[in-house]
Amino acid sequence: MRKKAARSRSRKAPARAQRPQDAMIALISGYWISAMVLAVTRLGVPDALGGRALGASELAEKVGANPAYLYRVLRALATVGVCAEDKRGRFKLTPVGATLRSGARGSLRDFALMMIDDYNVRAWMSLTDAVRSGQTAFDLQFGMPIFEYLRTHPEQDREFSAAMASISGVENDAVARAYPFGRFSNLVDVGGAHGHLLATILRRYKKLRGVLYDQPQVVAGAAASGFVSAPEVRERCQVMGGSFFESVPAGADAYLMKYIIHDWDDAKCARLLGHCRDALAPGGRVLIVDRVIRPGNDPDWSKWLDVNMLAEPGGQERTEKEFRTLLEKSGLRLVKIHPTESALSIVEAEVEAERR
Repeated sequence: MRKKAARSRSRKAPARAQRPQDAMIALISGYWISAMVLAVTRLGVPDALGGRALGASELAEKVGANPAYLYRVLRALATVGVCAEDKRGRFKLTPVGATLRSGARGSLRDFALMMIDDYNVRAWMSLTDAVRSGQTAFDLQFGMPIFEYLRTHPEQDREFSAAMASISGVENDAVARAYPFGRFSNLVDVGGAHGHLLATILRRYKKLRGVLYDQPQVVAGAAASGFVSAPEVRERCQVMGGSFFESVPAGADAYLMKYIIHDWDDAKCARLLGHCRDALAPGGRVLIVDRVIRPGNDPDWSKWLDVNMLAEPGGQERTEKEFRTLLEKSGLRLVKIHPTESALSIVEAEVEAERR
């Protein structure tokens, strides 16, 4: 009888269904997680941990933090899979947490530092006013567009460029593999920043030549970044500065834009796409690399990113139908949407027949 009772007591209690209130509390307090991720990243905790398990006291000494406070933050982050605490009270990074290490393949450290920085959070705090007024939240908060703000804040501008490079590491390989860029002879990367994507494509297609085109103060740092100045691509890559709302280099048979179209509303996109259309060599292609919003209610980070575009630059993520409509307004025709092994797709367009 005792054995039966012991067995009964040893059985786990059935899992309780999550109450709607519990689910909502988790959503309401979601920014707490972001703040903790930012804190440990700024302190350098992921780099200090590396692949080891360390106690909070030893770790705090390495990063210059209060041991008790650091322990409490790490204990909380362990509940959402950033790290794990062992029976000896030591913490080790999970594969998720390891993405916050600097220099690691697929690192999101710089992306975290940028996205959770004060100016981005403050813009989101104006979301209510943005939805009410139809204006951009960032403009309401700071009195200027985000890219103008970045031009006048060099440290944030540097942080932004580093963030874009960090999320591009895995994406760019996927983009280069997903489309036959070798069919072209000349490719212009419009708004290509320091040229990470262009260099990735040029390394893969040895006969292709490229032009990196972005604002003068942006491309000024391209050589130092090492992407387009690498020995295997530098002889096939030209760097040019200018505004894509005024013009783009003429005569190429492909114009590529990654994370550019989603920054702007339809009117500005149509102006930019019109420049690409007019500059395009006969039979060429315009290639838009962005997320394509899927229908339905399944989890889709593209829909979250879409609200971020509403809050900050004033742009949007688009559905296939919205891309088709935008291209038609710009004198282009949607040819095909090419999925990649990342969350991005390549939207391929050509000049409409009557404009050829």
